[in-house]
Amino acid sequence: MKSRPATLRSDVTNELATASRKMRTGFDALVRTRGLTLARARALMLLARHPGISQTELAGLLEIENPTVVRLLDGLEKQGLIRRTPAETDRRVKRIDLTEEAEDQVDEIEDLAEVMRSTMARGIPEADLTVTLKVLRRMIANLESGPAADDGEAD
Repeated sequence: MKSRPATLRSDVTNELATASRKMRTGFDALVRTRGLTLARARALMLLARHPGISQTELAGLLEIENPTVVRLLDGLEKQGLIRRTPAETDRRVKRIDLTEEAEDQVDEIEDLAEVMRSTMARGIPEADLTVTLKVLRRMIANLESGPAADDGEAD
């Protein structure tokens, strides 16, 4: 029989995974109303925050492989939303910038993201959201530091 902390950790991870899937599905439905896919919308939002990043850097931020990001960028370029230019220091490296048309779309995407955030946080007190943010940041840090033996007790 499982101990209570193991069951609680299982419940938390299951709910976190469910929330993540529902956020992605809901956001995808919202951006599709603007003729975009979730992947393209995420790429545009990241490019707005990191102008001139390389394809490799974007792939890392999106957590996808380089060939996948190349196909994604090909589509955005055909839509006139990005332009790729060789880096001054290494012509093999492609820097990516948004076009003016894309900047307008990013504003719309950000508005849709705020609709998703508001929906998700509806009825949750700010203090609870603050604690949730602290816990999520700790979980991310724990995952980034790698596996460790745990006796089930919190620090």
